[in-house]
Amino acid sequence: MTNILYQQIDQLSKEKGINPEIVVSAVEDAVLVATRKFYKSNEDLRSTFNKETGQVEVYAIKKIVENVTNPVREISLESAQKIDASAEVNGEVKIQKATDVLGRIAAQTAKQVILQKVREAERDSIFAEYSQRIGEVVTCMVKRTEGGDIIVDLGTTEGRLPKREQSRLESFMTGDRIRVVISKVEKTTKGPQVIVSRTDPALLIKLFEMEVPEIYDGTVVIRAAARDTGERAKVAVFSKDKDVDPVGACVGMKGSRVQAIIRELHGEKIDIIAYSEDPVSFVTNALSPAKIGRASIIDIMEKHIEVIVESDQLSLAIGKKGQNVRLAAKLAGWKIDIKSDEEKRAEIEDQMAQMAAKTPLAELPGLSEGILQKLSNSGISTIEELADTPIAELTNIKGVGPKSAEKIIASVKDYYLKLSEVSNTEEAASVVEGTPGEMAQKAAVGAGDEGEAAVKAGGVAADQSLENPAIEAEPEPDGPITAVNRVAADQSLENPAIEAESEGEVKDEEKREE
Repeated sequence: MTNILYQQIDQLSKEKGINPEIVVSAVEDAVLVATRKFYKSNEDLRSTFNKETGQVEVYAIKKIVENVTNPVREISLESAQKIDASAEVNGEVKIQKATDVLGRIAAQTAKQVILQKVREAERDSIFAEYSQRIGEVVTCMVKRTEGGDIIVDLGTTEGRLPKREQSRLESFMTGDRIRVVISKVEKTTKGPQVIVSRTDPALLIKLFEMEVPEIYDGTVVIRAAARDTGERAKVAVFSKDKDVDPVGACVGMKGSRVQAIIRELHGEKIDIIAYSEDPVSFVTNALSPAKIGRASIIDIMEKHIEVIVESDQLSLAIGKKGQNVRLAAKLAGWKIDIKSDEEKRAEIEDQMAQMAAKTPLAELPGLSEGILQKLSNSGISTIEELADTPIAELTNIKGVGPKSAEKIIASVKDYYLKLSEVSNTEEAASVVEGTPGEMAQKAAVGAGDEGEAAVKAGGVAADQSLENPAIEAEPEPDGPITAVNRVAADQSLENPAIEAESEGEVKDEEKREE
């Protein structure tokens, strides 16, 4: 017949949810520690729990040897045979130690050891149990509140509902029964801490499984879910049976199924979306209730997609504070750019205008193939880029000296002057002071479309011509002015020989530079 002590051990094991053998082992270790402390001996002690008598028997184990050198742990064959007639050399003999003399202090020590062992076993059992239940929805009761966190009773242990895992629109009182999802289990100095959540999308998925039989039996599958807790959620569903409408199954008759979930989530709105393998169709569905004009993939590797909507649908597609597009992006796993059709049209026109404004260097007259090749190698591929390049950068190009740079500038001036003449804008190249780019912007005001081509050219500064009549009297046409132009003009006034330099000399220099 099982003794009373073992019955109590069995009952304790069931209450704590641990294996009875763990409690038995704790009792054995407790008595062993108490015995060693009482006898103050270095003997090799072992304890055994007798389930029949309910006693914990402690033995000193000694090795049988021919010559005893350590009397505490060794015993001679002759002495061993007095205890056990079958004893042999190199064997072991058990010598029972009395435990009824341990006293109150030893009993208190044993109690502490038992409590510690049972507590550790209980913690390990709770951690192992709830680690396997992560993602499971459980119904629990609110016990108390600690600094914004809610402590709930999970039955075998307590769970913590942190403030960040609570909906802003929800509030609970002590004794309320709520549904939560087990999100994670943490090990702390006080034991395992079970963290539960009301914001995890897994809660929404599990609630749908409970309310929708088609999801429970696997006919309808939830592929993704995204939540803005307390305000709005989106769920993507897919049907394995072509005869079953996944969205209708989740909504239910007159919305009965989805309304039950909305009540559980305290009024959180839910959009049920039909899942599609085609990302364009899926993103289009995910942006519901907005009507999408068209969508196109920008970068499939980066999962970047562009959506165009009518102007009156833009605010609906974006949603309040970007909520709709944010949830759609989270649901689909794609980065979504939303533009109105007017914005897209303006963007396309801009791009076309920019493309039209780019003129290849080959169309610039008066420059040799060698100079054009050097400019191209340095990264200058259009006349517009060349017009924006400072003189200092031109002279830094390998093979282009100051004289070649002057010739390049003169060619650019001639090119834009001809454009100005064609557009009948006589002032476009004469009254603008500054860089060629600044001059072109002013010239474009009066030049129209062709005047835009002159945005990179400039003219001789008006103030310079007023200060120096000699420059004003020169027949040289107006055009872009740079630092080299100004220096060249000054030098030409001081040294007429420079002014008389022939075109052949410039070509000779180009050959030498090449």
